Amino acid sequence: MRVAVIDLGTNTFHLMLAEVSREKHSIFFRERIPVKIGEKGINQSEINDSAWERALNALKEFKEIIDKNQIEEVFGTATSAIRNAKNGKALVQEIKNQTGIDIEIISGMREAELIHMGAKEALDFGNGNSLVMDIGGGSIEFIIADQDGTKWMRSFEVGGQRLVERFHKSDPITDEEIQNLHSFFEKELIPLFEACEKHQPHTLVGCSGTFDTLSDIYCEQLAINRDPEDTEYPLPMEAFNEIFGDLLQKNRSERLQIPGMIEMRVEMIVVACVLVDFIIKKLSLQKIRVSSYALKEGILFNVLKQFQAK
Repeated sequence: MRVAVIDLGTNTFHLMLAEVSREKHSIFFRERIPVKIGEKGINQSEINDSAWERALNALKEFKEIIDKNQIEEVFGTATSAIRNAKNGKALVQEIKNQTGIDIEIISGMREAELIHMGAKEALDFGNGNSLVMDIGGGSIEFIIADQDGTKWMRSFEVGGQRLVERFHKSDPITDEEIQNLHSFFEKELIPLFEACEKHQPHTLVGCSGTFDTLSDIYCEQLAINRDPEDTEYPLPMEAFNEIFGDLLQKNRSERLQIPGMIEMRVEMIVVACVLVDFIIKKLSLQKIRVSSYALKEGILFNVLKQFQAK
């Protein structure tokens, strides 16, 4: 059976097509569109007219691809920006009206569950606890897990687009803005710190955009030819520290010139890395691993699981 997975993120809309059977799955197409649905509205819980139009255009494009590939079932989800917007449900209804595609607005907890489902398929967590982290534009998911399962998880509505619009006013970012971010994290992430005190994770497992781009930059620096089929991407701790230090010194146009950087990440990557650095130091984490699987792969594996249960 051919299925489509659609992930309507705050910054990027993703489409993934796969062939699934009881025994296996095969992903044969991926597409992403930088819709930036949270831009100039996320902190007001509103999807503005321009973002609304970009969202509909993206779904129409996805619909054409879905029809062309004779997809039998579509599994669509919407996350932080849409679930928190006053007009989010209206947008989902308009998508249904114009394309026939059903989109489920999922909770932050469900988002965290699906991210973990993707990450555990990508990586062997090994002994001890790891902290899984997915930095979206609207929310950030944290999951503490080992190879046997999850110990704790939570979604925080403090994603990168929210942080950029609230704190990142200067470019390059200033020391004062970084300190304001640190103070904000100290207050907003208290439940995470309490959970980590209890479960003592030692490794940071990064999922999705920011971590993918950091690994891309690292691979460009060392001329590493990364296999697109890899489920884990390289990013040593010392490489993160070096890239982070460089990002702090650059403005937008300079960041865009970094080999491995892509335009859809250039706005958010500085505040995202300030958070990653803060978490590593606050929790004394010893290692970074990057999972190439996250939410959309979690959705696919959940579909596969249901398919096998029939």
